[in-house]
Amino acid sequence: MDGLAIVVAIIVGVICLAAGYVLRKMIGEAKISSAEQEAQKLVEEGRRQAEAVQREARLEVKEELHKLRTETETELKERRAELTQLEKRLLQREEGLDQRGAELTRKEQSVSDREVHYRKMVEEAEAARDEQKRLLEELSGLTEDDARELLLNRAEGEIRHDMAKMVRQVEEEARREGERRARDILSMCIQRTAAPHVADTTVSVVALPSDDMKGRIIGREGRNIRTLENLTGIDFIIDDTPEAVVLSGFDTVRREIARLTLSKLVTDGRIHPAKIEEMYGKAKEEVEKEIKEAGEQATFDADIHGLAPELVKILGRLRYRTSYGQNVLAHSLEVAHLAGMLAQELGANAKLAKRAGLLHDLGKAVDHEVEGSHAVIGANLARRYSENDAVCHAIEAHHNDVEQETVEAVLVAAADAVSGARPGARRETLETYIKRLERLESIAEAKKGVEKSYAIQAGREIRVMVKPDEIDDDGASLLCREIAREIEQELDYPGQIRVTVIRESRAVDYAK
Repeated sequence: MDGLAIVVAIIVGVICLAAGYVLRKMIGEAKISSAEQEAQKLVEEGRRQAEAVQREARLEVKEELHKLRTETETELKERRAELTQLEKRLLQREEGLDQRGAELTRKEQSVSDREVHYRKMVEEAEAARDEQKRLLEELSGLTEDDARELLLNRAEGEIRHDMAKMVRQVEEEARREGERRARDILSMCIQRTAAPHVADTTVSVVALPSDDMKGRIIGREGRNIRTLENLTGIDFIIDDTPEAVVLSGFDTVRREIARLTLSKLVTDGRIHPAKIEEMYGKAKEEVEKEIKEAGEQATFDADIHGLAPELVKILGRLRYRTSYGQNVLAHSLEVAHLAGMLAQELGANAKLAKRAGLLHDLGKAVDHEVEGSHAVIGANLARRYSENDAVCHAIEAHHNDVEQETVEAVLVAAADAVSGARPGARRETLETYIKRLERLESIAEAKKGVEKSYAIQAGREIRVMVKPDEIDDDGASLLCREIAREIEQELDYPGQIRVTVIRESRAVDYAK
């Protein structure tokens, strides 16, 4: 029974499986059939939509083509209208050109007619001029060349006269303007370098505590004073002047050494030959030191750098050198400042001018030891110590020993003259002063046509009275130049001398 039940169960299971399979197959086929129908429906729907889209596209294309045709026809119509307008304009221009061409043709014909008429008139005028020229030659008795030469000679004379007047006027204006500008520049520079001037003398005075010291200075049988004079080379004058000894000598360096020596001896109180020699040596060392310091101070005051130490020392010696009573070192400093300011005003090299101005009298420190002009000696010293050639030239040319070739050389010479010409800067002896005035007047009165001459303003101006019937204005100007040239050749003078020639109420000035 159990086995039968199992068999039956198996059979029932197989039947169930078969039935399930058949049922699933039927269900699948039904689904497939349904899907195919659905797909067919979708295909049909897509076909209908595609046909609808194609119809719409055809309609749109037709509409676009219609629009394009319409626009193209409109543009063609506009272009045709523009071409029509252009054709009309071209026709109008052609007509205008034709009219202008005709007008130009008429004008050319008119010009040709006028040209023929002008040539005819020129021929008639030339014929009339020839006839007039023939008649003028017959009436005047002169040929054309003679008349031309006569007119040219007259014109030349008139032009020469006018040119002479113009040249004289220009010269007078230039002289007045030059003098005015020179006065302005020089006065400004002099004011800026206003310096005290006290003429040095050739003597020094040493104060004594009492007159008893005079005997000790003289010494037994005069041995002390002889020793002093032999060592220093200075004269010791012991006279009735109370409590003072006068030292006389032209060498200021030696006089200063002698003054210091005597001052030290008086202070020490012991005066005998050995002590004199000792004090003399100390005084000499002090003076040498002061000379060096004076040179260094001068370069500092003038703002000059790079000088050789030997030149500085020589420059310091000028502190004890005088020229017509004027201290040469103070004069050199003043010339340096003046030359520098003049160079600045005129646009020249101010540093070079100041350097040359400071060194221009360098030769005076050694001119008693070396022969020749102090300007040439100073230039040679500057060259020896490698100074600039332009500086050496300015030093050498400041007294016209050589021709001045640079602006700075001229300015140094001018500054030197200005410094030496200051009132009170220098002094002259009365005899020399009188001789110079007499010589000035004699030079002027020796000229032909001069009636009288007067030297005035301390010899810085000479006025010359001339005979008006012998010397005219041009002759007066020439006479000024001749007198100035002779004064320059024969006399030595500081600054300038003005020559004024007076003819009736007219005066001709020429400064030299």
